Amino acid sequence: MRAPICFDVHLPVSRVATIVSNRLYRLHSLNWFDRLSDNLKGISFLMLASFVFSIMALLIKLLGQNLHITQILLVRQVGMIIMVAPAILRDFPGSLRSERPGLQLVRLLCALVAMLCGFTAVIHLPLADATAIFFAKSFFVTILAVFFLSEAVGVYRWSAVLVGFIGVLIMLQPGTDNFSIYGLASLAGAAGAAGVMITLRLLSRSDSTDTILIYGSVGVGLVMILPGLYYWQQPSLTEWLLLASVGVVSYFGQKLNIFAYKHGEASLLASLDYVRLLWATLFGYLIFDQFPGGSVWLGASIVIGAAIFMIYRETQRKRVYTAVVKRGEMD
Repeated sequence: MRAPICFDVHLPVSRVATIVSNRLYRLHSLNWFDRLSDNLKGISFLMLASFVFSIMALLIKLLGQNLHITQILLVRQVGMIIMVAPAILRDFPGSLRSERPGLQLVRLLCALVAMLCGFTAVIHLPLADATAIFFAKSFFVTILAVFFLSEAVGVYRWSAVLVGFIGVLIMLQPGTDNFSIYGLASLAGAAGAAGVMITLRLLSRSDSTDTILIYGSVGVGLVMILPGLYYWQQPSLTEWLLLASVGVVSYFGQKLNIFAYKHGEASLLASLDYVRLLWATLFGYLIFDQFPGGSVWLGASIVIGAAIFMIYRETQRKRVYTAVVKRGEMD
């Protein structure tokens, strides 16, 4: 019988992070896991990442009631830098060596847009509303995957993208009293997150997981120093604990996300991320007494339906391709 995971309470946070991270890496070496297809491996990691990121959104919304978003991000990045410190020191300076530094910069810019816009929407909108609008990233990913990953997208999937954006418009309700600028912020964050996903897929082919995390953590942290200090307010003890939790949760969420997109196709994985709406609705109702309105449910249903249709079309396309290849081998 395998011994349970135990941690010495005196271990520093960075050491605990290394131990848990190593456990995640060991998942790659399990025989049953190796037998899964690449897309199933990616889906497994993505489901875990979705839950972890939902917890992170909840923590940020709680903190955003009193603290500025740049202060939250600054402390978050400091926490992530502490978490990745063992990886930096273990192979320094090799851990900082990237085969594609220009692409790392692009990912950094996309991450800044995704976090600043997306987290601002999370703070000011109900959790489920912000999460549902953020689902538009699935369609942004499909669009970007065509140009940067050379993924084939047919007329049916393009139609699903169009229908999906109609669902987003229903949720945004432009031209009505229910329209909020923070809805557009969530949409901009979705576009930035799509850019992050595409660059992750490209970077994972050449750079290690640790290198990708290091560039993201340090880069965003450096950008947040000046605005974070400018808007700084002294956190309470409870807020310090929540801020520390955001850093830890973000680190492992990023790890899981990188593993997911290292294995699975970007457009497929993005279409499955809608499971976050379940967690967002649950957390929003239990903690903030907020429940999505009819327009959100209608729009989210359209978006999710379009995403599921894209998954179906992708599955059908692969079946046809596999059948053609096998027939060719037989001939």
